[in-house]
Amino acid sequence: MIVLLLLTFFLAAATSFVVVLFFKKPVAAMLKRIIADEIQTAWTKYVTFAIYVVGISGGVRVWELEKYISSGKDAQPLALTSERWILEIYRTIIESLQSIAWMLLVFFIFALIAYTIVRISEMKHQGKQAD
Repeated sequence: MIVLLLLTFFLAAATSFVVVLFFKKPVAAMLKRIIADEIQTAWTKYVTFAIYVVGISGGVRVWELEKYISSGKDAQPLALTSERWILEIYRTIIESLQSIAWMLLVFFIFALIAYTIVRISEMKHQGKQAD
C-alpha cells in the first residue's frame, strides 16, 4: 500500500513537471503582459507552485487508495493485482492532468479578462494622447 501511495505521488509530481515545462513560458508571457512589473516573476512562481499542488492533490487520491486498506466492516480489502496497478497508474496520470487543466482554464479565463481590461485602458490612454 505504501508503495502504491509513493508511486502515485511520484507519477503525479512527474505529470505536473511535464505540464510546467509546457506552460511555464506562456504563463510568464501572459503575466508579463498583464502585470508588467517585477512582481510578475513572483506570480509566475506562484502559478507554477499551484500547478504542482493541484496536480499532485488531484493525482494522489488518498480516499480512493483507502479501499486497499479496508473496504467496510466484514469485507476484505481489495487485492493489488497487476490490472489494478495499471488502473491506478492510469487514474493518477489522468486525474492529475484533469485537475491541472481545470486550474489552468480558470487561470486563463481570468488572465483573458485582465488582458482585456489592460487593452481597453491602453486604448483610452492612446486616445487621450492623440487629442
